[in-house]
Amino acid sequence: MSLQNDLGQKVKDAVKELYQVELPTVEFQPTRKDFEGDVTVVVFPMLRFVKGNPVQIGTQIGEYLQKNVAEVAKCNVVQGFLNIVIEDSYYLNFFNSIKAEVDYGYVKTPSTDAIMVEYSSPNTNKPLHLGHIRNNLLGYSVAEILKASGKKVYKTQIINDRGIHICKSMLAWQKFGEGETPESSDLKGDHLVGKYYVAFDKAYKEQIAELVDDGMDKEKAEKEAPILLEAQEMLRKWEAGDVEVVSLWKKMNSWVYAGFDTTYKNMGVDFDKLYYESDTYLLGRDVVKEGLEKGVFFKKKDGSVWIDLTDDGLDEKIVLRSDGTAVYMTQDIGTAIQRVTDFPDINGMVYTVGNEQDYHFKVLFLILKKLGYSWAEQLYHLSYGMVDLPSGKMKSREGTVVDADDLIQNMEETAETISAELGKLEGYSEEEKKVLYRTIGLGALKYYILKVDPKKRILFNPEESVDFQGNTGPFIQYTYARIQSILRKAEDVRSSAVETSLKLHEKEKELLKGIQLFPETVQLAAENFSPALIANYTYDLVKEFNSFYQQVSILGEPDAQKKQFRVQLSQKVGEVIQSAFRLLGIDVPERM
Repeated sequence: MSLQNDLGQKVKDAVKELYQVELPTVEFQPTRKDFEGDVTVVVFPMLRFVKGNPVQIGTQIGEYLQKNVAEVAKCNVVQGFLNIVIEDSYYLNFFNSIKAEVDYGYVKTPSTDAIMVEYSSPNTNKPLHLGHIRNNLLGYSVAEILKASGKKVYKTQIINDRGIHICKSMLAWQKFGEGETPESSDLKGDHLVGKYYVAFDKAYKEQIAELVDDGMDKEKAEKEAPILLEAQEMLRKWEAGDVEVVSLWKKMNSWVYAGFDTTYKNMGVDFDKLYYESDTYLLGRDVVKEGLEKGVFFKKKDGSVWIDLTDDGLDEKIVLRSDGTAVYMTQDIGTAIQRVTDFPDINGMVYTVGNEQDYHFKVLFLILKKLGYSWAEQLYHLSYGMVDLPSGKMKSREGTVVDADDLIQNMEETAETISAELGKLEGYSEEEKKVLYRTIGLGALKYYILKVDPKKRILFNPEESVDFQGNTGPFIQYTYARIQSILRKAEDVRSSAVETSLKLHEKEKELLKGIQLFPETVQLAAENFSPALIANYTYDLVKEFNSFYQQVSILGEPDAQKKQFRVQLSQKVGEVIQSAFRLLGIDVPERM
C-alpha cells in the first residue's frame, strides 16, 4: 500500500474517532513550495460531513496522525490545508527497496487480457509523410506504455494496398516509367511509386485542361479524362484477378514495402501483425447479413443496408450498398472481428487515426456494441491533431507534403549543426558523431511531438526541438549523459543499503518524491493513452535533478555515506529517465 493510501485510511480513522463520521474519500495534493510539508490533505471537502472550523479540524487530524502514523514527522495547517511532513527514514526505506529493481515502475507480469494497438496504416501509392510520423510515434509509444502498465499488447497496422489510388501509380509507371526500378533509379521504392502517383496527377490535370479547351464542361472532363478511365479499368481488372495487373500490383507494392520497412527502422517502430486491405475488403458483409436478421440493421427500398443511430445522437449510416458492395465501415467491422478471431485473448483495441475520423469511429464502436461483442466496450480512438511546419522550413519531394524520410534526415542535420556550434564533441570519432546526431535528432523529433496532448494540433519547429535548454528531448538526453559522467567518475557505485538514519537534503527528498511518482505516472499514461504524461513527468524529474546537481555536492561530498547515497540516487534517476524515454521510443546517449 502506498503512503498516500495509508495516510488516507488514517485520516478516515481520525475523522471517525474525533467526529464519529465515516469519510468516503480524502483529497490530497502536493504541498505548495512556499509551505513546509511533503503532502497536503485538503480539509474543505470534509465540511460536507464534519461541521466546524477547517483550521481546527485540520489541526486535530494532524495531531492524530502524528501520534498514530510513524512516517508523519510533523504537521501544520494553513487555512483549510493540512500540510504533512514525512520522516526522512520513510523515503530512505523506499529508496532501499527500489534502487536495485530492474525496470522500476513497470509491471512485470502482464495480464491475460490483451489489447491491440493499430497505427501507421499507410497507402501504398506514396511515401510516409509528416502526419504518419505523429501517428507512428503515438501508436508505438502508447503500445509500449500499455505493456509497461501490465497489459499484453499486439502492435498492428492495416496497409491500404488496393483501390483507385494504387492503380493510378501503377498506370503512370506503365505509361511513363520506361522500366524504372528502385535499383536503376537509386530511389527508395516508396519514393519511386510516389513519383508516379504525382506523374498521374499531372497528366490527369493536363487532360482535363485539354478537354475543357475543346468545349467540355469541367465537371464532365474530370470524370471522362482518358487516363482516369484507364485507371478505373485497371481497378476492375485487379478485382477480377487479371494476371498481368495483379503481377504489376505485387511488384510495385513490394518496392513500397521495402521502402516502408527502411522508414520504420529509422523511426524505431515495429509491428507484431500486418493486415492488408486487399485481404480484408470483403470482410464484414456476412456480419451485416447476420445483423439484418437480428434487427440491428435495416434495408431500404433500393436494397442498401443501413443502421439507424438517431436515438444515440448520431444519424443513419450505410453499411452495404444497393449492389451488395461494402463501404469502409463494413470492412472495419469485419476487420475488428477478424482480429479477435486471430488473437482470441484480445479484449480491447486502440485505433491511432487522425481526428478527421472521429465520427467514423464513434459509429464503428457503436455498431460493434449493438452487434453484441463484449470487447467492443474496450475500443478507443486515439485521435490526434495535424502537425504543421513553419512555412519554408523544408521542401518535400512532391511539393505538397513533407516526407518522413526528409524530416528524419533534416533532424539529424539540425542536430549536427547545433552540436557543432556548442563544441562539446572533442574526442569523438566521425562514426560516434554520426550515431550521436541521429540519437539527438530523432530524440528531439519524438519528444517534441509526444510531449503535446495527442488531441492538440502541433506546429513543429526543427531548430526549436533541438534546443539543449527547456522542455526538449536533447535537454533530457544531456542530463542523462551528465549522470553517466558522474557514475564514470565515481570510484565505486556500491549497492549496499543506505542508512535510514541519514538526514536528507531538501533537494534529495524532492528527487525521491519524483522517483516515487513514476509507477503511478505509467499507469495514468496507460489509462489516458497519453505519452505526454510520461514526457512531461520526465522533464519535471530532470529539472529537479539539475536543481539538485547545482545545489548539492555529489562527488565532492566528504561524508562517505552521503556521497554513496547521492551517487546511487543519481544512478536511479538516470535509470528512470532511460525507462521513461524507452516508453517514448527515444534512446539516451552515454556521452554528449
